[in-house]
Amino acid sequence: MVDENGVAALADLVERMERLPQLVNDDSWLVERGRFLTIDVLLEFGPVPFYLKFEHGRLIALERGPKPLPSWRFAVRAAGDAWRRHWEEIPPPHYNDLLAMAKRGVLLIDGDLLPFMSNLFYFKDVFAAPRRRGGAAR
Repeated sequence: MVDENGVAALADLVERMERLPQLVNDDSWLVERGRFLTIDVLLEFGPVPFYLKFEHGRLIALERGPKPLPSWRFAVRAAGDAWRRHWEEIPPPHYNDLLAMAKRGVLLIDGDLLPFMSNLFYFKDVFAAPRRRGGAAR
């Protein structure tokens, strides 16, 4: 059973995720960095899956799941609390970076890791974008 605070916290995470396409696509530097990348990715926080479709560095689709027979190349999974800490304006130690979170054991990256590692800085910036409350901060 989830209490009112848990529901509000989950709603905040979902709201931040729903802003992700705008945050990514409005950041011309980020789009330029991912210009050679076209991929489908699964991002989960707790029980909530999101399917992200990137095309030439733009996040063209974000669908909240679950959905039947989803397709994705790699997945990034963490509990809601880990994403909440990662998205703080100044994240605490071990939550400021995806690989630090993975090393700590609070984040799992699985599937085909080649596109993730080949575009590591792009994905680090994409998944850190919800830290920003407004548009691009560059």
